[in-house]
Amino acid sequence: MSESKPKVKPDVEAGAGYLTKRVQQSLRRQCDAALRPTGLSMAQYVALRALADHPDASAAELARLCFVTRQSLQDLLAGLRTAGLIRNATTQAHGRTTALALTDAGRKRLSASHDAVLSVEESMLNGLSEHARNQLRESLARCAENLEAS
Repeated sequence: MSESKPKVKPDVEAGAGYLTKRVQQSLRRQCDAALRPTGLSMAQYVALRALADHPDASAAELARLCFVTRQSLQDLLAGLRTAGLIRNATTQAHGRTTALALTDAGRKRLSASHDAVLSVEESMLNGLSEHARNQLRESLARCAENLEAS
């Protein structure tokens, strides 16, 4: 009777995909906690940031920037509109689509929230040199591009 060698399992917890998810989950948890005093969730912050940075974006583009479906985006925007943080813009964009804009309250909330998110990101990068930070950004961008191309 011959003995078969046990199959070697890769160390899943050391894999790039696992570590990326671990960082993403921790980042989300820390950002939600840091944003709590501002009254925003991370999803709301991301939507306000996307609207501020891409005022002419279509609904599909905003959904992609916010990492949500178009339906989830509509629910998110409805909450932001009810909270008085966004409004319909005075100009039309993309044919019949109504453009959105931040209100003064939305800009103030975004500004306060942005500092909280940057603080969490700085904490995440603590101990990394500027060179290592640049390498990390470049590597993550490359990974995203590789996956998006397939």
